[in-house]
Amino acid sequence: MTLRVFELSQDSAMWPRINGSFNAAHKWGLPGLAGCPGCGVTWASSGHQYPAVDLSNLPAQCEFLKARPEPFEEFARLRELVRPLAPPGALLPPGTLFGPLVGTASGRFADFETQGSMLLVVRREALERLQVEGVRGLVGCKTELRFRQKDPPELLELQLEPRGHLHPDCYPPELPPPCDTCGRFKLTLPDDPILDAATLPTDRDVFRVGNFATVMVGTERFKDAVQRLGLEGITFRELPTR
Repeated sequence: MTLRVFELSQDSAMWPRINGSFNAAHKWGLPGLAGCPGCGVTWASSGHQYPAVDLSNLPAQCEFLKARPEPFEEFARLRELVRPLAPPGALLPPGTLFGPLVGTASGRFADFETQGSMLLVVRREALERLQVEGVRGLVGCKTELRFRQKDPPELLELQLEPRGHLHPDCYPPELPPPCDTCGRFKLTLPDDPILDAATLPTDRDVFRVGNFATVMVGTERFKDAVQRLGLEGITFRELPTR
């Protein structure tokens, strides 16, 4: 049976009835890479974030507080300090983020809120209802968002780990392979992406695309549960698989 998957996006049609917003960032992060010795590029990733990973017990946690580019040797040293705390097999590219969202929030929030294509935040009660419905792999992480209003919602960030890949048919024929040193893959997301069916996970219903982590994906099980429960805040666009 072919797995049906759907790209998750913000439902902008709810504005201004639902106008929640937040100004926040994750507590810790790996630095960017300054001039990779393999490809020469200074860069940092987007979409690789692990809010369940707590660096507070690392003696060197202060080295993960400020975003900045670092030479490859220093980046690699810091990456290895974090690796034992990260999920098994996590790639941890430059710019990977960890820990809770810290910042301010205001307004009326839907069941789901997104910040661009980076974050997916959910109300606790919505997450619990989805878990009762049998949606798999939902990891809700506490945020440190400060509200001025009375009785603010409890918002959790979903930890969506990169899984699966874009299908090779999405790659231009002249596309160079990933850098052997830093792993950078210079790929532009096509308007109509196709996912590689053989690489998609079978143990979870929400994830990010492994080699394009800004794309958030839900399975048909997730979509059906969200719609059955009448949860608001996200839209679904089916992505073909091959």
